[in-house]
Amino acid sequence: MVTSVERLVPDDLWQLFQDVVPPAPTRPQGGGRRRAGDREVLAAILCVATSGCTWRQLPPVFGASWQTVHRRFTAWARARVGATPHRVVRDRLGERGDLDWSRCALDAVSVRATQGGLTGPNPTDRGTRGSKIHLITDRNGLSISVGVSAATTPDSQALQPLVRGIPPIRSRRGPRRRRPAKLHADKAYDHPHLRRWLRARGITPRIVRRGVDSGERLGRHRWVSERTISWLFGFRRLHRRDERRADHFLAIASALICYRQLTK
Repeated sequence: MVTSVERLVPDDLWQLFQDVVPPAPTRPQGGGRRRAGDREVLAAILCVATSGCTWRQLPPVFGASWQTVHRRFTAWARARVGATPHRVVRDRLGERGDLDWSRCALDAVSVRATQGGLTGPNPTDRGTRGSKIHLITDRNGLSISVGVSAATTPDSQALQPLVRGIPPIRSRRGPRRRRPAKLHADKAYDHPHLRRWLRARGITPRIVRRGVDSGERLGRHRWVSERTISWLFGFRRLHRRDERRADHFLAIASALICYRQLTK
């Protein structure tokens, strides 16, 4: 019978995380309570990420208290445990030829944030504190670069950091790659300096021009980024950020979305 831990963290997914989880601290021999297993704690974190429950609402099936799970989540966030599996999965997808660099898409979405960190008054949600999730996806909708900013940050300011943030990803043939052939974006990114910046890096901008182009034509290529955002929001914890660290749940969700494609 498959347990909750094995269902949430199958063996090959655990192998990805096991290679980057910090080693357990050494304890003096003798008494003391047995340390909760890292795989069980990771399953509990994924339960919080997907269900959107609070830490206190964690069911006892994982064999670790919510305080232990939250404490280890905080430690792993500092060690960027979620970011490394995302990079590994992207490399494996690139080796298989599953990443399509011919047309990439850029998009952003606002989320609520209650605990500070990268926040600002959200103009689309009655001025409540919020953040923005920014992402670049390949032609198939797989995220190759993600980031977080305050809700008041103009979308255009995220373009350069996101493009620079694309890591060198393995290819099926030839050297690693980190630049798409074309980048599609809506009119929020319609600035001459951004077009020049992309062309200087060998990237053809496909950005909607205000008052000239129709967004419907762009939608034929950009819908994949909107679908990826809906995949991300399948992780209910991203709807409302209750941690000061803005990026850890996002990194875990991005890694799992790419992992699902890898296991198809």
